[in-house]
Amino acid sequence: MSSWSKNRKSLYGGGVIIFLLVVIIVPLYLRFYKAPTCFDNIQNGKEQGLDCGGSCERLCQNAFFSPVVKWTRFEKVAPGIYNEAAYIINPNTEGEALQVPYHIALYDNEGVIIVDRKGTVTLPPHRNTLAFQGDISVGSRVPARALFEFIDTPNWHKKVDPLSKLNVSDKKYSEDSSGSTFSVVLNNNGILPLNNVSVYVVLSDKDSNALGFSKTSIDEIPADKSSIAPFTWPLNREGNVISIEVLPVIE
Repeated sequence: MSSWSKNRKSLYGGGVIIFLLVVIIVPLYLRFYKAPTCFDNIQNGKEQGLDCGGSCERLCQNAFFSPVVKWTRFEKVAPGIYNEAAYIINPNTEGEALQVPYHIALYDNEGVIIVDRKGTVTLPPHRNTLAFQGDISVGSRVPARALFEFIDTPNWHKKVDPLSKLNVSDKKYSEDSSGSTFSVVLNNNGILPLNNVSVYVVLSDKDSNALGFSKTSIDEIPADKSSIAPFTWPLNREGNVISIEVLPVIE
């Protein structure tokens, strides 16, 4: 009888525990438990850092290379009007940084600032691009030096190249007394349209020095179709343009 009584008590106690688990503890757990996410400001799940790495789209600080600013240049396009650009190399094969803030400035020969502009630039995966500012008015002052700086650290995310199916063909550059023009054909060999494509160009001389640069935008390049990106400048470069680099990016 004593053994049976103990067993009965054990069964009763186990039943109470199961009842509490099913009726109280499990509902409380389901109510208050929050599955790990990439936005909860906690390193959890398969994350390699705080809300980064592993299954998260955002890359951790130690998982990418810093972008390289190859050069910063300015070009006079009309009296008192200049274009300015910084050439940026992204060495990350599958890393993209969207809308990275920067400032770009022009100084005179005494080191006095003439103009300082802020903007954002998207660093596409494994592609070079320009941080471009056009039609900068300097009045009667003459720029002597250009500056480019990132305002904040790029926030990198996993991204394959969305323009891997895009190729460049049929470049045409010409000059005359009224200025210069350039056009390039962009071929979308993919099965999906490409939207909001910005196209930057860099005109270089025989020594690979940048003589000029500009930007144009294409709303859409349809799937398995081509689009033409046109550029114009109100000046010629006296036959010094030897090579032209085309830098498309989705922004």
